[in-house]
Amino acid sequence: MKARLQVTSVFVDDQAKALAFYTEKLGFIKKTDVPAGDYRWLTVVGADDPDGVELLLEPDEHQAAKAFARALVEDGIPMTSFRVDDVNAAYRELQADGVAFTQPPMPMGPMIGAVLDDTCGNLIMIVSPAPASD
Repeated sequence: MKARLQVTSVFVDDQAKALAFYTEKLGFIKKTDVPAGDYRWLTVVGADDPDGVELLLEPDEHQAAKAFARALVEDGIPMTSFRVDDVNAAYRELQADGVAFTQPPMPMGPMIGAVLDDTCGNLIMIVSPAPASD
């Protein structure tokens, strides 16, 4: 068996607000939006990979999900990370667009990372390869 990623998720406190943030600020596109009881099966994908891995904007309604997400935020731990071409450029662009960061770009071995607040209960890290040193 060779497993592949199909869907991964982040817990969000408001699906509509999350959809707006992930599409309007981070550049994802909506892939699936299906009613599921009081909520929706709501996924986004990378704009350059519409058939790629889907990110499920999962309601945090289960008490364990709320506690888990809150604990991560309190400890400054990102829920997940997304790769970008250039963290420094993305940081400047997102900051100019009003996105709040809890950590500015900083070297992390072979990567550079910054941590942002997704406004929906999560910290998200964006990363890109560190420039090659001479």
